[in-house]
Amino acid sequence: MAGRIEDAEAYIELGEEEGEEAVVDDLREALDEATAELDRLEFRRMLGGEMDDANAILSINSGAGGTESQDWAAMLLRMYERYCERMGWKTKMLDYQSGEEAGIKSATFSVTGEYAFGHLKAESGVHRLVRISPYDSSARRHTSFASVYAMPEIDDDIEVEVNDSDLRVDTYRASGAGGQHVNRTDSAVRITHIPSGIVVQCQNERSQHKNRATAMKMLRARLYEAEIRRREEERDKENAEKSRVDFGSQIRSYVLHPYQMVKDLRTLHESSNSGGVLDGDLQPFIESFLLQRAERRK
Repeated sequence: MAGRIEDAEAYIELGEEEGEEAVVDDLREALDEATAELDRLEFRRMLGGEMDDANAILSINSGAGGTESQDWAAMLLRMYERYCERMGWKTKMLDYQSGEEAGIKSATFSVTGEYAFGHLKAESGVHRLVRISPYDSSARRHTSFASVYAMPEIDDDIEVEVNDSDLRVDTYRASGAGGQHVNRTDSAVRITHIPSGIVVQCQNERSQHKNRATAMKMLRARLYEAEIRRREEERDKENAEKSRVDFGSQIRSYVLHPYQMVKDLRTLHESSNSGGVLDGDLQPFIESFLLQRAERRK
């Protein structure tokens, strides 16, 4: 970085001494390289949190409101799948619960890619949609809610203590895709961590054993992320202005009627291109959140 800046300064001096316009192109190239390097360093600084470089597990749950909220949850699932595609990340569905008439009740999928959790942690919270309902024959405006929760995928070498006595394990028949075998047997697994109240479930593997192993991995990730968040909140509790990012807080509104606007309520970043955002153009919102978080840590 220092070398590129020195090169740019040298080009400026050379241009002033010799009056050569051609040196401007070299100067512009050197400055562009220096700017790009600064941007990369700044973004890495924003992604300096514990586990930011880990893969992620993302869970989406529809709120109260029946079909409206279930359809909204499905829209969010598509939005995050498209965002992951843009980022070049791989996704794998772990659990999928279809809605009664449309959309989804819930979905959980893993995300494999560079700094996946560092990015997706910005999306944890409640997302609000305002639109003319396609399910309302009177074409009235409806407000729907869905919750998003991001957690880091925990490596096997990271110890997270989980006592078997603290767990309640239920099995049931899978309702999603997976073939006749999973639909005829109690292969799906739901695990409740009694002390914390955390519930995880997996049904997309063919065997109960594999579903249980995946559900346990999800539980360890939830417990680890909760501990990280607890430490961060404790460390920053003297800052009354600090925004909390947890499962119960509304973070963003998506308005499709009577105007088009997506606005993050934490950073106040907004976009009138709601269609683009719902198609996965989330990076400006995520970068705004990460920058705000980095500034508060100074």
